[in-house]
Amino acid sequence: MKAPKSIETYCPRCKKHTTHTVALYRKNKERALSIGRRRVNRKREGYGGQRKPEQKKTAKTTKKMVMQLSCKDCGYTLQRLGIRLGKLEIKA
Repeated sequence: MKAPKSIETYCPRCKKHTTHTVALYRKNKERALSIGRRRVNRKREGYGGQRKPEQKKTAKTTKKMVMQLSCKDCGYTLQRLGIRLGKLEIKA
């Protein structure tokens, strides 16, 4: 799917419709010392192997792409609900 580089939509901080820049949301690298990562590592160490069975086959062929909208007036960032796409291309 092709998405425009900027769209006019409602900004909750400005409380009006403003121009927003569109970007694809990408997950950042997980912190090595976060509580979740420490918990998994603690349960994984020693004998006994993996704590949950590793998934062999996935049911879905695509992932949900989330668009990240950033207001040009105030800089507020909001996320548009993800839709199932093979590829999201932001037009220049």
